[in-house]
Amino acid sequence: MMKLYHYPACNSCKKALAFLEKKKATYKAIDISEKAPSQAELKKMLAIYDGQLKKLFNTSGKLYRELGISKKLPDMTTGEALKLLASNGMLVKRPFLLTDKDGRVGFKEEEWKKL
Repeated sequence: MMKLYHYPACNSCKKALAFLEKKKATYKAIDISEKAPSQAELKKMLAIYDGQLKKLFNTSGKLYRELGISKKLPDMTTGEALKLLASNGMLVKRPFLLTDKDGRVGFKEEEWKKL
């Protein structure tokens, strides 16, 4: 079963939810502001994006800017970055969709169709 971490006020997340409903997909929706993806889930997504840590961060988010993560990220270890992401879902790029074998962050309909 697919897991979709989303934020209810996020327009991209609303589009993703509508897309999954239209496709009659079976998924579990999780409010990312209440429960962040686990470090294991983040690690799986990181592998999908070939180790590009920045892809997992919500770089346009308020918290990302307030914490100055863009300056800190180059010096962070992968473990530190994953721990930080798992500690606060608002730092994670959303929607965050994991399937048994694949996953995507952000909503691009063409990419999601392939899943």
